[in-house]
Amino acid sequence: MIDKLIEKIKEMGNPTVMGLDPRYELVPDEIKNKYDSSNEGICKACLEFNKGLIDSVCDIIPAVKPQSAFYEALGIDGMKVLRETCEYSKSKGMIVILDSKRGDIGSTSKAYSKAYLEDGEFKSDFLTVNPYLGSDGIVPFVEDCEKFDKGIFVLVKTSNPSSSELQNLKLENGKTIYETVGELTEKWGENLRGKYGYSDVCAVVGATNPVELKELREKLPHTFFLIPGYGAQRRKSPRYCFSF
Repeated sequence: MIDKLIEKIKEMGNPTVMGLDPRYELVPDEIKNKYDSSNEGICKACLEFNKGLIDSVCDIIPAVKPQSAFYEALGIDGMKVLRETCEYSKSKGMIVILDSKRGDIGSTSKAYSKAYLEDGEFKSDFLTVNPYLGSDGIVPFVEDCEKFDKGIFVLVKTSNPSSSELQNLKLENGKTIYETVGELTEKWGENLRGKYGYSDVCAVVGATNPVELKELREKLPHTFFLIPGYGAQRRKSPRYCFSF
């Protein structure tokens, strides 16, 4: 799957990804006014807005990144919007990165992987995952990446202000936690490298600290990066781009 994403980026000449986090207050009034203020009406308005955004950028941006929490907050109707958003994005030729940050004990991770990486309800190509339960929480996703030609983005160094409270702590060997997670990410993906030399096991690395970003880019030569916090910030919502 990583080869498909890279080829899409090269085709578009554009390494950016559009986040799709439905916030009703940001939906234009001309769309809101078509529906009532019930939860169902809110969901219909959010879906129409999503589709309009997708239509506007599908020929210039290679990928979209729906954040599942915003859809989950809208209940069953919201999850239907997530499903339709993923389906519509793929129908327009876009790569779908589902931002759910899943990760648990092995059996639970397997269930999350079944929900989001197998060809079921949610047609995602990549899934963001949380590595802090260790390898047994990641391996089920890695196995399904190989089986279903999908990919994952592991949280290595995140862009939020308090990430350093844990991720920058140093271990007895002198390495930081985020360095260690980065090394594990390279290891988890060593058997899933494509023709461009990058693995289907990718990393989320924030651009809010350029020194750390540069350091990890040098240390993880086979790991493709999703980079939040790059460029201008709008309404406290970061932009995203890729690095390879």
